Formats: sequence, structure tokens, C-alpha cells
Amino acid sequence: MQEISPELELIADYACETGENPLWHPSQKRLYWTDIPTGRLFRFDPAAHRHRQIYQGRPVGGFTFQADGGLLLFRDRGNIALWRDDQITELIAEIPEVLDTRFNDVVADPAGRVFCGTISGPQSKGRLFRLDLDGTLTTILHSIGCSNGMGFSPDLRTFYCTDSFAGEIYTFDYDIETGDLTHQQVFARVPASIGLPDGLAVDRQGRVWSALWDGSAFIRFDHPANIEPRFPLPPRKVPSPAFGGEDLCDTYITTAGGHTKQEDGPTAGALFRMKTETHGRPEFFSRITIPQPR
Repeated sequence: MQEISPELELIADYACETGENPLWHPSQKRLYWTDIPTGRLFRFDPAAHRHRQIYQGRPVGGFTFQADGGLLLFRDRGNIALWRDDQITELIAEIPEVLDTRFNDVVADPAGRVFCGTISGPQSKGRLFRLDLDGTLTTILHSIGCSNGMGFSPDLRTFYCTDSFAGEIYTFDYDIETGDLTHQQVFARVPASIGLPDGLAVDRQGRVWSALWDGSAFIRFDHPANIEPRFPLPPRKVPSPAFGGEDLCDTYITTAGGHTKQEDGPTAGALFRMKTETHGRPEFFSRITIPQPR
């Protein structure tokens, strides 16, 4: 396996226990990310070279940008809420099937729906849900070990999602009109010897980038059978990559282990950036109808 070590820049070190869900806002030109267990959200403005914590509350497993402003937060116990101007508006208070666990990764689709996954809990297996525009929640997959990285092919015909505990990345045929997912197949199996596949991003050429938990790297699939190349990072736990910057040629990578730096490395839990020749694609905005407060 080829190893590429482009210049790596440490952007911010908030000692995240599980830094996740890096997401570039195309109009604000800022990067957002979360530290799941501590319920913190952060924002980085590259033009001003400034970053700060913007939220702390219940654990946030993932979030999307709403098209009309605010962040749609996917939290513990199946809670889904809008955060705008430091105010929380709940959409779904809890989901009975996932009271012992939390959301883990989410992605908005081209129509504004949101695919949102959970991890396995003590009494429940992980699931993949689809949140429709009217707030209706539909279960897509049952019995997932750890629902994780998701994305779409450039032609919007294929949906990718990851089960970290199975070490597998799946593809589905995706219907943009209905949001239906069909014909599940294994896209790639990641050997346990190099880490667990975690967060995922798809570039403009349709190549899949997958972060490696316990792998000190993220990898790129030129096609399913070929992991090429590997991009190493100092921390051991690498949860998620994302494309950002003016031309979407910056690759941002979150890491974990900020509470165990002696074990996971002095920069564990930090946000990194590296320049590549790869162009990413802008992520989609969610367009979920939020109930008005009474």
C-alpha cells in the first residue's frame, strides 16, 4: 500500500474525546465539528485564522446545516433538535428503540432529507434511519454494529454507508425522488489489521475516502478492491475526513483520544488540515420542517 505524507497542519486542539462530523459550510466558508461525548461543537474560520467553541449540551453524534439557518443536531436517546441563535427547538424528543445509545453519523441528501445512524447500545443494535422533510422517521437498516460514514456518488445514483464494527462499507442504489435505498452490496472490506473504517467522504472523481479508527491514518479507495493510498496522522484514532476551503481542496481530519493523550499521542483529539490535489464536493443542506415553538 502506497503511503503519502503531504504537509499536515494542526488547526485546533480541544482535546476532543471523539472529534467527529467535520462539515464545511460553503457560504460561511467555515468548518464545523463536534466532540461527541462532551456535547461540544466548534467552528473554524480559515480566513480569520480563528476557531472557538460555539455550543455545549447533550452529546451530539452528528449534525447538518439547515438551508434556512441553524444546525440540526442528532443527539443521545434519539433526540433530534434545531440549534439556532443559542436556542434549542426539539423535533423528536426520543426514539424508544435507541434510548440506551445515541446517533453517530448523519448526512443530508440532495432533497434535504437526512440519513442518520446510531451505534449499538447495551440492549439495542445500531440502526440507520431516514428523516424525511416533514419530520417522519423511517428505519432503513436494523442490526448494525456501528452506523458510520455516509456519502453519495457524484452522479447521485449511489449511497455509501459504513458499519465500523463489521469493517465494511456498503453501497445502495439511491432514488433521489423518494429517498429509497435498494440493492445493498459490500463496496469494500477493511482489514482489521489497519483499523476500523469510520467517517467517509466522496471526492469529485467519485473516490471514497475513509478514516481509520485505531489506524493512525485515512485511506482512499480508487476502486473497491484497491486501497490506494494511505495518509498517516500522528493520533491513533482518526474518526472522519471532510473537504473544505475555497476550492474544496483542503482535507480536514478530526481525531479522538484527547482524554487519553498519554496512550493515544500528544495531538490526539486535535483537528488537522492537509492540502491535496483532490477536489471535494459540497455537502447538501437539510430542509427538515421544524415545528414552531408554542
